[in-house]
Amino acid sequence: MIKYTISVILLTLAACMVQQFLPAISGLYGARVLILPLVFLCCAVSVNFATMLALAFICGFLWDAQHALGAQGGDPEIYNAPVESLRFGYSILLYAMMGLLMQGIQPLFRKGKWHISSILAGIAIFLYLFSEYLLINLVRGDFAFPATAFYRIYLTSALTML
Repeated sequence: MIKYTISVILLTLAACMVQQFLPAISGLYGARVLILPLVFLCCAVSVNFATMLALAFICGFLWDAQHALGAQGGDPEIYNAPVESLRFGYSILLYAMMGLLMQGIQPLFRKGKWHISSILAGIAIFLYLFSEYLLINLVRGDFAFPATAFYRIYLTSALTML
């Protein structure tokens, strides 16, 4: 089991590297295929709970390390209002929630009904992106949900599920 865990961790690190080279599809409202969450969800359904939490920590940490904004430069007298952004580490909790969804269907996956896990992977990615968008809106204090944001979330989860 330890060899499988190590190979799963190496697979998530490779998925993180591959994710950097996948472009957004401009014709589909900027949707993209999210390899790192997909690999995490596929691994979360096949490992035990403790390993899933470790993978959630690794994937959430890597996701935040790639997408977190650094400190803003410039004169603090001119740029006195900080950029409203989510704190580093919020993705770890969101990945753990996605993993809990996948752990719930683990008995079906072990019986060979893998098609349910592929559908739930698309649903989990949709819920992840939607909750991330809602959290960003809560932090900024201004709730705006344009149709293009919904299309981007929907198409990203659909492309990743396929």
